[in-house]
Amino acid sequence: MFCRRLFTGAVCRFSPKSPSVFSGNAVNQLRRLTTVRVNKAPLYQKLVSQKCFQRSFSASSLLKEAAAVSSPPKTLLNSSKWVGYWLIGTSGLVFGIVVLGGLTRLTESGLSITEWRPVTGTLPPMNQQEWEEEFEKYKESPEFKQLNSHIDLDEFKFIFFMEWIHRLWGRAIGAVFLFPAVYFMATRKTSGRVNKRLVGLLALLGFQGFIGWWMVKSGLDQEQLEARKSKPTVSQYRLTTHLGTAFLLYLGMIWTGFEILKERKWVQNPAKALEAFKLLDSKALGPARRLSLGLLALSFLTAMSGGMVAGLDAGWIYNTFPKMGDTWVPSSRELMDPNFARKEDKSDLWWRNMLENPATVQLNHRILGITTFCAVLAVHSYCSRRKAAVPKMADRTIKAMMGIVTMQVGLGIATLVYLVPISLASIHQAGALALFTSAIIFAAQLRKPRVPMKILVSGLYVQQSKQAGSKILSEASKLAK
Repeated sequence: MFCRRLFTGAVCRFSPKSPSVFSGNAVNQLRRLTTVRVNKAPLYQKLVSQKCFQRSFSASSLLKEAAAVSSPPKTLLNSSKWVGYWLIGTSGLVFGIVVLGGLTRLTESGLSITEWRPVTGTLPPMNQQEWEEEFEKYKESPEFKQLNSHIDLDEFKFIFFMEWIHRLWGRAIGAVFLFPAVYFMATRKTSGRVNKRLVGLLALLGFQGFIGWWMVKSGLDQEQLEARKSKPTVSQYRLTTHLGTAFLLYLGMIWTGFEILKERKWVQNPAKALEAFKLLDSKALGPARRLSLGLLALSFLTAMSGGMVAGLDAGWIYNTFPKMGDTWVPSSRELMDPNFARKEDKSDLWWRNMLENPATVQLNHRILGITTFCAVLAVHSYCSRRKAAVPKMADRTIKAMMGIVTMQVGLGIATLVYLVPISLASIHQAGALALFTSAIIFAAQLRKPRVPMKILVSGLYVQQSKQAGSKILSEASKLAK
């Protein structure tokens, strides 16, 4: 049933039918093209700026206006395709800095620079005197006094450059993201929807820089180290927060860039887009869509548990698989060690062991890793049995994801058995982000199209049909003469 006032208190969902059944004038074509159902969702905003999306109008009015669309409104087309390419390209830099950050951690270089200088820290020491001054600052740190008192200036230069490159890369990402974002927004190559995302990503990027220093500070402050009863190293909580923020930034860039390019493709070929809409809106795809979001969350959680393993150096214990030592699971006394509790009543015993006991943290990561593998295998099997209901690109993505997760499990086992060599551990971390990338793409490919995009593509299809019909009539009249 058509709703009388489409956007006054309800949202209408358009479910395109096959374009092959169209006939008649443009209004009737679009009416047959669209099935409108009203639900009790909040008022759909941000469509009132266009003539064809006024705050109050009838269904027939919408159809006529949509049929008259001659060019895609900028508020519905997310952005220029170059914005999408730029976002995906910048996400590649984020991928690189995550891997570089892992190398910095593995080489224990993260505490070599003891000051946070966002501007002046861009340049490394330029002469011997500056190097000696920087080395003297490092000598005052807990890490040098307790762990690295044996290193000389040349060895210090290596760990310094590892951390300096990591920080410089972060500054480069800031510049590569900030200046193009300002340009695209100023020249109106992005919609209001995308502008909000860009502002949010910019804020998250700036916050990431603060988290990075907050993390390093935890390894330089002797009082914090004593409170944690830890050697000079960064807090595993802050390390995982830093890693998680990088993953979220990466997710936002890829998701937005992929959405822009996908919607641009739909607008360029409305007839094919309507076929895609019919598949994406089908009820048969609902379970796969929910499973894709579950895989995305699970791959993120597994990667964060890996951050906890790295923060506690938990990969250095129980270097066997599938057993942990001589047993499948360590004893309950070891997994829930009372020594990790800090309160007299032991009320924090459970969660502190879950997050601070290296044996328990490694067991958690093993369980999550195996669970992720089994979940991807289950979704892969589900999609293979329902190929007709799953888009071809999504089917290819889940197959690729199956290969990535298999490789990732193998890398994890090898990293553990061979006592965490830097090369394998770094590739394993890159594999975690590659798995997360495939989960992002899979979820994005199964996402329902936005309501404004359905309306826009419907209007463009009707106009193309009118133009094609007019051309045929014109040619027929010429032949008749």
